[in-house]
Amino acid sequence: MAWFVLIVSGLFEAVWATALSNSQGFTKLVPSVIFGIAVAISMGGLAWSMKTIPVGTGYAVWVGIGAVTTAAWAMASGAESASLLKVLFLLGIVGCVAGLHLVSSH
Repeated sequence: MAWFVLIVSGLFEAVWATALSNSQGFTKLVPSVIFGIAVAISMGGLAWSMKTIPVGTGYAVWVGIGAVTTAAWAMASGAESASLLKVLFLLGIVGCVAGLHLVSSH
């Protein structure tokens, strides 16, 4: 269950990162509210999952999921250009995150 919560928390990291960008320095209300809700869910889930997942592994997986999802969303939505090298490097992060999960002691 802790891994599921960590993965969902990583996805919410992408939500708050995107909302933070869209808030334009907290000058837009709706993205600012979304940011606040998403960051609370993301951090709460990270904290809960770290009760059983080692801190180094948990944090690296959370950041990796958030970073890859944020970058993929930015490319898919046209906010950022896509390239083969970007996709390959993002796949490298995914591979490293999966590797951390595989070697993590529960």
